[in-house]
Amino acid sequence: MAITNIEVLKTRLVEAEEAYHKLMISAQEVSVNVGGFGSVTYNQANRKELEIYISSLKEQISSAAGTSYYKRRVIKVCF
Repeated sequence: MAITNIEVLKTRLVEAEEAYHKLMISAQEVSVNVGGFGSVTYNQANRKELEIYISSLKEQISSAAGTSYYKRRVIKVCF
């Protein structure tokens, strides 16, 4: 079931980004509330999963708002 309430998604995004920040400044563990489903605890070992969750929330917000979310990548040029 897709969540379409943009305000709920934005709140979750803020919580996830705050948790990511705390994790990056050497907090041992951080927890993120996942709506009415409980919470998830992240640590350095599964930092990538938190990054994926943040990207997923951004994509859901863009989709619900009717805009497109493009994640830019670095372009490397070799001569």
